[in-house]
Amino acid sequence: MTIKSGGKKANKRNNKTKLKNMAKKKEDIPQWVTDEIQGAKFGKPVSLKQAGYILEIYEDDNKIDTQLYEQMEDGRHIVTMDLPKNIKLGDLERGTVYEFVFDALKAPLSKKVVEFLQKEKEIEMSAIYQFELKSLELLDVGSSESPEEIEE
Repeated sequence: MTIKSGGKKANKRNNKTKLKNMAKKKEDIPQWVTDEIQGAKFGKPVSLKQAGYILEIYEDDNKIDTQLYEQMEDGRHIVTMDLPKNIKLGDLERGTVYEFVFDALKAPLSKKVVEFLQKEKEIEMSAIYQFELKSLELLDVGSSESPEEIEE
C-alpha cells in the first residue's frame, strides 16, 4: 500500500514555500555584517568645499540629499548630509546652486565584509561615509543673462 503525500498541489505549495524561504535568506544580511556596519569607527573628518544643489530636504531627520558637481572619493555625486542646528530648513531651496562646506568622514570595512557584500549582494563597497554640512552659500549662477534674454 502506497501513501501519497498530498499530491501535485501540495508539492507545488511546498516548492513555492521553499523558494520564498531561499529568496528571504538571500535578502537577509547576517548579524555580523550588520554589527560591523553599525559599529563602524570613523576617522578624522576631511573638510571639503564643493558646488552643487539640493535634491531633497528631510525635515524629520534634519538632512538633505545633494547633487555635487565633482565626484566624491568613492565615485558618487549624490550624498546625504547631516545639517547643523544653525541652518534653517525653511531657508533652503531644492534645485538652487549652493557652495557646500562639509566634513566627510570615512570608516573602512573589513576584508571579510567587503567580500561578503561583493559576492552575496553584488555591492561594491569598501567603506562607509558620513557627511556633515558646516555651511553653505547661495551661488549666483546665470546672473550674466540680461533681462531680455530671461523674458524670451
